[in-house]
Amino acid sequence: MSKIALITGITGQDGSYLAELLLNKGYEVHGIIRRSSTFNTSRIDHIFVDLHDPKARLFLHYGDISDSEQINNIIYNIKPSEVYHLGAQSHVRVSFDIPEYSGNITAIGTTRILEAIRRSGNGIKFYQASSSEMFGSSNPPQNEETVFKPRSPYACSKLYAYWMTRNYRDGYNLFASNGILFNHESPRRGETFVTRKITRAIAAILAKKQNLLYLGNLDAKRDWGYAPEYVEFMWKMLQNNKPDDYVIGTGETHTVKEFVEEAFTYAGLDPKKYIKIDPRYFRPTEVETLIADSTKARDTSGWNPKVKFKDLIKIMLDADMRAAGLDPIGEGDEILKKKFPNRWWQVD
Repeated sequence: MSKIALITGITGQDGSYLAELLLNKGYEVHGIIRRSSTFNTSRIDHIFVDLHDPKARLFLHYGDISDSEQINNIIYNIKPSEVYHLGAQSHVRVSFDIPEYSGNITAIGTTRILEAIRRSGNGIKFYQASSSEMFGSSNPPQNEETVFKPRSPYACSKLYAYWMTRNYRDGYNLFASNGILFNHESPRRGETFVTRKITRAIAAILAKKQNLLYLGNLDAKRDWGYAPEYVEFMWKMLQNNKPDDYVIGTGETHTVKEFVEEAFTYAGLDPKKYIKIDPRYFRPTEVETLIADSTKARDTSGWNPKVKFKDLIKIMLDADMRAAGLDPIGEGDEILKKKFPNRWWQVD
């Protein structure tokens, strides 16, 4: 009998890759999606099979992690063996504008799921998508023992969810693990996140559909990796004999300015001609530097990311050029072929 997994946030970047990975491993996969007047399933359309097809193994359920009754009903009816909680109000800058909503969804939403799992008594394994933003102003590099100093409503909400996960693990003996993931990107990254905003803008500039790119703080330093590799580690965490918390990143840090320069150079463009700074994109409180110390994950679980900074940019820009109707430069495609000859996700 195949394992059953439930994914919140299945329509997002990580959720779509995770669904693809689990289907590839023979799971029956269920996802929670919010009811909307427009379809928001574009990232998973390529793996969705009509529910009347006997081969269907991906099932979507309308629900909202702000509603305890819905969460309880879904978990009771599905009886998953694993729950991957990726759903959140996930945009850091936006969390300053809607702090109460961010807390209700990102923080309390986690409690609702943990409580539903506890009440089920089914021994469900739980993965919590924690964030490097929780480290905030703590000095880098950051690992599992680093003090948390969050600098945004989003980070505060994620920190609440992190500690609730640990409390349910300690208090109720749940198999509940935190993946403290540093920034991870891909062609499926949301279009308002800075990395994807940059690569999409370059493709639009090359296609003569855009003239300028407006950005905020170019000096922020981040540890950027490739999302499919991070998703694979999520799964591995729930296959361990016991629950634990892991910091996951590449161990490299680069500024937003470096990302801009590398991406524009790869496209053969001069960034000075296209970049404008807009104060609206600055955060009230900024996280200056994030860099992962993933020693624990490397030593205990063999974490060794294949895609680093420059490769990531090429993969993303090639995909966005293709999406804009342009011929990709091709180096990103070649990187994927070389480093992932047997990849389980479809080319973006």
